[in-house]
Amino acid sequence: MTLKDVKPGKTVRITKISGEGAIKRRIMDMGLTKGTEVFVRKVAPLGDPVEITVRSYELSVRKYDAELVEVE
Repeated sequence: MTLKDVKPGKTVRITKISGEGAIKRRIMDMGLTKGTEVFVRKVAPLGDPVEITVRSYELSVRKYDAELVEVE
């Protein structure tokens, strides 16, 4: 399952970051790293962006980037 598929109100743990090069680095620079817990606050009506809470701060992630983050 990816971060894009998680329903609002759920907490998940990141298991893998897909992608290559600059895209993967940008996702990791936002604090989304393997083993980190993420709370999905809400999803915009068309699914883009996804608002999450990670490491005690709020973050909005594009649908494309959320598809690259695998969670459990």
